[in-house]
Amino acid sequence: MGSKIDDSQLMGMVAELFPALDRQKHKGEAGRVGVIGGSEVYTGAPFFSAITTMRVGCDQTHVFCAKDAAIPIKSYSPDLIVHPTLDGKNAEKDVSELYERLNVLIVGPGLGRTDSTMQITERLIGKAKEKELPIVVDADGLWLINQKPDVIKGYSKAILTPNVMEAKRLWKAMEFPEDSWTPNGENVKKLSQAMGNVAIVVKGSTDTISDGINSLESGAEFGLKRCGGQGDIMTGALGTFLIWANQAKKDGKNQLIQALGPLCCAAYAASILTRRCSKLAFEDLGRSMIASDMLAKIPAVVKELQNCKK
Repeated sequence: MGSKIDDSQLMGMVAELFPALDRQKHKGEAGRVGVIGGSEVYTGAPFFSAITTMRVGCDQTHVFCAKDAAIPIKSYSPDLIVHPTLDGKNAEKDVSELYERLNVLIVGPGLGRTDSTMQITERLIGKAKEKELPIVVDADGLWLINQKPDVIKGYSKAILTPNVMEAKRLWKAMEFPEDSWTPNGENVKKLSQAMGNVAIVVKGSTDTISDGINSLESGAEFGLKRCGGQGDIMTGALGTFLIWANQAKKDGKNQLIQALGPLCCAAYAASILTRRCSKLAFEDLGRSMIASDMLAKIPAVVKELQNCKK
């Protein structure tokens, strides 16, 4: 956009992302998410991502994980639908046949980096692109993109969520000089353009967002404890907000959503929510804070964000 956007406009946009609740709606109208992730070693990451999608407000979330990850993830919450199919012989069919039910796909939390996992993930991303399913890529999903950028390059419904070091690896993969990388708005925009205008949010002391055309920064205060799992929480929030932002774009709702596009708007909303949860949890617990404590803050932050215009 030509003129500078102030924080009050952005927060008003975030408030308008939340769909109205009424007694006439049925299960699924607030969104269905799929999370591809979870391995024998990493079961917390897909849980944090998946449960956040529901705490923010989507109706149903499926987790597609390795067999050895399924029972731990199921035990964390009965609210998630867990499919122990990712390392099975028919993984591509078993996962992709459920794409028709989903509004967005999150790829990467706790995925692991074995060759077989990377191969099936590449094929599952391809199937999602065929269905024009919006895709959020994080964590080990970014490792795949770093090795094979063409897997996602040019797909306008995708958003990548690297931290500063992961973004530096992508920068190098796009053949920019490695020593020229700094996580500023100009470079994130260049990186997005090099990826074929795939949207990117680089997480750091300030979260920097760009789809190669529009750019935003989210610098809201956050807690000082940098515990594991915070990125997974942001990824889950982004999944739900992206469903709502896409619907708001179709509805012609809010000029900022029309101008900036659903990917940038959803990323900004997810960043604000995650930072606010981190701040509140840190205020309570200080250095003892863990990611689970942030989950407990999501309901209050959701209420605050959706009412911020009132």
